[in-house]
Amino acid sequence: MTERVISAEATQEDDSLDTSLRPRHLADFVGQDKVKDNLSIAMQASKMRGEPLDHVVVYGPPGLGKTTLAHIIAQEMGVPIKVTSGPAIERAGDMAAILTSVGQGDVLFIDEIHRLNRAVEEVLYPAMEDFFLSWVVGKGLGARNINLRVNAFTLIGATTRYGMLSPPLRDRFGAIYRMDFYDRSAMELIVNRSARILDVEIDGHGIKEIASRSRGTPRVANRLLKRTRDYAQVKADGRITGEVALEALGMMEVDNLGLDEIDHRLLMGIMDKFSGGPVGLDTLAASVGEDSDTIMDIYEPYLLQLGFLDRTPRGRLATRLAYEHLGREYRDRGGPPQGKLL
Repeated sequence: MTERVISAEATQEDDSLDTSLRPRHLADFVGQDKVKDNLSIAMQASKMRGEPLDHVVVYGPPGLGKTTLAHIIAQEMGVPIKVTSGPAIERAGDMAAILTSVGQGDVLFIDEIHRLNRAVEEVLYPAMEDFFLSWVVGKGLGARNINLRVNAFTLIGATTRYGMLSPPLRDRFGAIYRMDFYDRSAMELIVNRSARILDVEIDGHGIKEIASRSRGTPRVANRLLKRTRDYAQVKADGRITGEVALEALGMMEVDNLGLDEIDHRLLMGIMDKFSGGPVGLDTLAASVGEDSDTIMDIYEPYLLQLGFLDRTPRGRLATRLAYEHLGREYRDRGGPPQGKLL
């Protein structure tokens, strides 16, 4: 997959930027009001009882602040946080070692928790419910069962694919929160806050231009702000105005809705090669030179959110809104699907 400046997936470039711009307290976290309200009540109640917070799973598209929220929970509860990821825990013994190292009331954060294998999950179940470990060491006649008490802790799981969590694991979480894309006003607040932290001079028009192209995703907003800051320092006087932002974002080929060259190529491929659709996913992928899974998981979600693309039983369709956005004449079409459907 070509690297995209508007991709919500984390890159090495984002690591230091995310850390420096990450809010530390719930009051500083912009947007996601329902999640914040429910979480605030749960944390206050837990602290009043002197108990660890219930296990929490946070799900939603990448780049919306799931990891940030986990760090905020640990900060607000006044406890350390241990961070790992589903793919990094390969064996049941690895999970046992992590659980035995967690202190009383600590937060254990597992990113991409849907990628835990079943053997590891089996160790996790009794630890989540009764703070108790039980696993078998060895094989055959030499096998023996090990039981061990662990400290009470809070597990926070983050996932972009909530439906892939196994039912036994999903049922053991006491709180489930969905992160949604941010609206325009929230994105403007995020851009303004990040600019202050980075000591970037930016006016209201510059904030609006960057926010409108950030696809409702803070990680994308911070990346665009950084690239625009670089452009302003080299090509302007270091100040981001609306005009400077337009020039910088134009060089990055990001339009006023946050669509880039790949999004345009995908939509125009449907319009020009398949008369607007319907077209099967595999056929579409072959026609634009991309993997079908990449199109379905990375490119399509935002186009579906904008209403530019329809998934139908007959295949993918470019909508009237997509034609209008790209300045194309829209024609009703209802022919048979082209290519194998998925």
